[in-house]
Amino acid sequence: MTSDAVRRVQSGSPWEESFGFARAVAAGDRVLVAGTTSFKGSVLYGEGDPYEQAKVAFTSAIEALGEFGLGVESVIRTRMYLAHLRDVDEVGRAHKELFGSVRPVTTLLVVEGFVDPRVLVSVEVEAFRGAVNS
Repeated sequence: MTSDAVRRVQSGSPWEESFGFARAVAAGDRVLVAGTTSFKGSVLYGEGDPYEQAKVAFTSAIEALGEFGLGVESVIRTRMYLAHLRDVDEVGRAHKELFGSVRPVTTLLVVEGFVDPRVLVSVEVEAFRGAVNS
């Protein structure tokens, strides 16, 4: 794969600069979206609400796919990281609302926590930008 085949997109998050990462990277026929929370700038949306945090985080991840001309229909994998086991149903409900018609493969993990303790959910998305075969 040549360097021309890889494209990176930044979202403007201060962590992207300080940690040295891109919000999304397209490589070949795949687009990967990094761990995304419900932060937009310095504002955490849905504080205390795992459903709302999941919706905002997934929406931000889908917006990153839009930089490559893709949408939810191109999503083939999702990953959800939760701070609390008690939030599984609410985060799952948000996932189903966004991806129920697409049905990507998914992984849900409960982790010890996040850099900011108010974050309840972080998500990752992988999309396919090649020809769609059923």
